[in-house]
Amino acid sequence: MTRPLRVLQVFTVPQSLAFAAGQPAFMRERGIELAVCTSPGEGLGEFAQREGCVAWAVEMPRAITPFQDLQAVAELVAVIRRFKPDIVHASTPKGGLLGTIAARTAGVPGRIYHLRGLVLATATGRRRTLLKATEKLACALATDVVCVSHSLKRTVVAEGIVAESRVEVPLAGSGQGVDATRRFAPHLADAARVQQLRDEWRLHGGPVVLFVGRLVGDKGIVELTSAWSRLSEAYPDARLVIVGPWEPRDPVPDDVRQTLEQHPAVCLVGASREVREWYALADLVVLPTYREGFPNVLLEAGAMRKPVVATRVDGCVDAVEEDRTGILVEARDAQALAHAIARYLSDPGLREAHGAAARERVETLFDRRAIWGAIADIYVRIASRRGDAAGRS
Repeated sequence: MTRPLRVLQVFTVPQSLAFAAGQPAFMRERGIELAVCTSPGEGLGEFAQREGCVAWAVEMPRAITPFQDLQAVAELVAVIRRFKPDIVHASTPKGGLLGTIAARTAGVPGRIYHLRGLVLATATGRRRTLLKATEKLACALATDVVCVSHSLKRTVVAEGIVAESRVEVPLAGSGQGVDATRRFAPHLADAARVQQLRDEWRLHGGPVVLFVGRLVGDKGIVELTSAWSRLSEAYPDARLVIVGPWEPRDPVPDDVRQTLEQHPAVCLVGASREVREWYALADLVVLPTYREGFPNVLLEAGAMRKPVVATRVDGCVDAVEEDRTGILVEARDAQALAHAIARYLSDPGLREAHGAAARERVETLFDRRAIWGAIADIYVRIASRRGDAAGRS
């Protein structure tokens, strides 16, 4: 009696399970049993219950901790031997490294390392050298390497991390695609809640610029603050809405945080589950990030018919068709960022045209179920390549 193709997805922390949301049910329809493993924490049990899949907890510290890392590998091997996956699909730097080591140790025939971004892109010195070495090791231990974007693939090949022939990108890329039919569509936003948010935050009479993401240095918060200080003088009715939490890793400088907290034209919302409604009330979305793999925010914004201003870095250049769905500027250039935002603030017709084009592009290239289907095809191909599809019992 044959059993379903079994896949164990490994992430470092439960927050990264957003990359797998919706996949267990989709994969079951295709004869694939999907389980997940992350460090213990809020969200892991909730994910398992919501998605109807098995979830395992193994402590995987983000920092390099040799003794704890060896313990994590041993625990991952135990999970693998209990679940008996045909494929281990490991993502995020630490989860990817420990996951591929454990899968190789346990003799799993199919081992995927999924590159979702490069932390080393903004690292220097010994830290960069160490990060590059761990990426190369994870790729070497994997039987298959997947990248979330074509631009990231070009970078990892140019860095000598992995040979071009060993890397693939599902369709046009992205980590998870976007649900532009049942979640991120303008008509699905709760109009009453959108109005309530406008009233609560006094967002009347002027355009709204929206940032969605973690408040850390690598997201370009310094440049966004500098750009907004200039723009708010020229556009006194405009408001900058920032949705996302302050984080201690890669913290924003204290003076920058203080400027944002005290600025009368800045609304610091904090983390919010109502992201769709925030997109609905915004006029444009900005992401001045220093590095990405493939930012979901830009796809969500596009699905909601919003133009974007983003930086010309990996992932963003895949998500944005320049001067058609958004405007790209160089990272760390506050003046260029301000100029690009000003173009949209001063031209409602341009905002509308680029927003409409963004919606069309997302529907065409980044449908979530199409991306999931491409990943399922990779699983089946790996299993078939090793004869596993016929030999599972």
